[in-house]
Amino acid sequence: MEKENIYYATGKRKCAIARTWLRPGNGQIWVNGLAMDDYFPITSAKAVLTKPLILTNTRGSYDINVRVKGGGILGQASAIRHGITKALILADPELRGPLKKVGFIRRDPRVKERKKYGQRAARARFQFSKR
Repeated sequence: MEKENIYYATGKRKCAIARTWLRPGNGQIWVNGLAMDDYFPITSAKAVLTKPLILTNTRGSYDINVRVKGGGILGQASAIRHGITKALILADPELRGPLKKVGFIRRDPRVKERKKYGQRAARARFQFSKR
C-alpha cells in the first residue's frame, strides 16, 4: 500500500490559530469536525477561506481538514486561509507565485492594541471636565 500524500501547515490571524491538513480528494472542507457550511454561518467567511483554492484552480482537488481555535469568525476564516495557502505551497511549489502576488502567504500582523492605564481604551480618553 502506498502512503497517501498529506500536507500540513499552520495559519494564524489575530488570536486565531488554524492547523490545516490537505490531502488529494474531491473538495470537502471540514472545520473542527463539522462541514464548512455548518461551522461558518456567514457567507463572507466562507468566501475568505476558499479564495486560495479558487485562485489556484484547485477547488475540487483537495480534501481539507482544519482544527481552529481562538479569535472570532472572520479571524478564524483568515487563519484557515493562511494555513490552506501554506499547505498548497507544500503540495505544489509552482503555486507560490500567484499566491504571493495576492498577498496570502504573509501573515497579517495586525492585532488589537492593548488598553492603557488612565484611559478608557487603547487610544480613547475619559471625558475631560474643566469644572
